[in-house]
Amino acid sequence: MIDVNDPRLRLFSTFCDRELKDPHQLVGLARAIDSFEDTTRDPERFSQGFFIAESQNVAERALASGCIPFAFLCETRWWEPSSSLQEALKAVNPDLVSFPINHDDLQPLTGLQETRGPLTAFFRPELPSVDDLLHHARRLLILEDVTNGTNVGALFRSAAALGADGVLLTPRACDPLSRRVARVSMGSVFQIPWARIPAPEDPRSNWLAVLQDQLDAEAMTTCALALTDQSISIEDPRLKETPKLALIVGTEGTGLQKETIQNAHWVAKIPMTSGIDSLNVATAGAIALWETRLRARA
Repeated sequence: MIDVNDPRLRLFSTFCDRELKDPHQLVGLARAIDSFEDTTRDPERFSQGFFIAESQNVAERALASGCIPFAFLCETRWWEPSSSLQEALKAVNPDLVSFPINHDDLQPLTGLQETRGPLTAFFRPELPSVDDLLHHARRLLILEDVTNGTNVGALFRSAAALGADGVLLTPRACDPLSRRVARVSMGSVFQIPWARIPAPEDPRSNWLAVLQDQLDAEAMTTCALALTDQSISIEDPRLKETPKLALIVGTEGTGLQKETIQNAHWVAKIPMTSGIDSLNVATAGAIALWETRLRARA
C-alpha cells in the first residue's frame, strides 16, 4: 500500500512541470521529506529541479543519457513488466523509492485518467552551453517560441532521426523535459543535445541579432523557414552545400518574428501545390531537415 502522506508523491500528484523546476517549491519539498523521514539534510539539494518521464521507453532513454532517478510510480499492471527498468534505476540510485499503485487509485492521486507506463521522477541534467552546441554542430534546429508540447516533441524526434546535431530553443519555447514533450519525442529529448538561448537583456532586442556574434564565430549560417517574396526553395542546392546550417522554425499561426526573418542569412520555403501555403511546424521542420541534411549521413 502507498503511504499517501509520503511527500515524494507530490512530484507525481501536485507539482506541475513548472513547479518541478521552481527552487522555492523544491526547498519546501526537501524540508517535507526530511520531516517525514525524521532526518535533516541540505534543503537546497533539489535545486537543479526534476522532470517526470512517462513510459518505460522514455525512462530507459533518460537513464541511458546519464539522468539520475529519484522516485518511481507504477500501476500494478505494469509492475512486473517494468522489473528490468526498476533494477536499472536502482543500480544508478540505490535510494530510489518505488510506489506501486492500483489503477483505481491513480486518478485521485495524480489527476491522470491514464498513463502510458510507469512514471519516473529524474533530477534535471545539466545542459550544454549555447557556445558548446554551436561549436560541435553542423546541422542545428532552432525553435522560436514554439509552445505546443506535441509540436516540440515531434520536432525533437525528427531532429534526432534526420541528422541534426542539436536543438536550440528561445526563452519562450516549451520545456523539452516536460512530460508531454518527452513522451511525444519517444525519449529523443535525451538523445540529442539541446540548450536554451538566454533572453536578451533588452526585451526589445531580437534574439537572433543578439546571438549573431556567437553564430559568426562558429561560421554557422542561419536559414529561417518563412513565406516571403525573397524565400528560396528548401531544395536549393546552396543550402545542402552549406557546411554549418541552423534551420529556424516558428510558432503556429504567427510564424517567425519579422526581425528574425530579416536577420537570418537565408529565408526558405517548402514548395507546395493545391493552393496550400503552409504546413504544421513539426511537418515543415522534418521536411527541411531531410532536404538540407549532410549527404554523408543519408
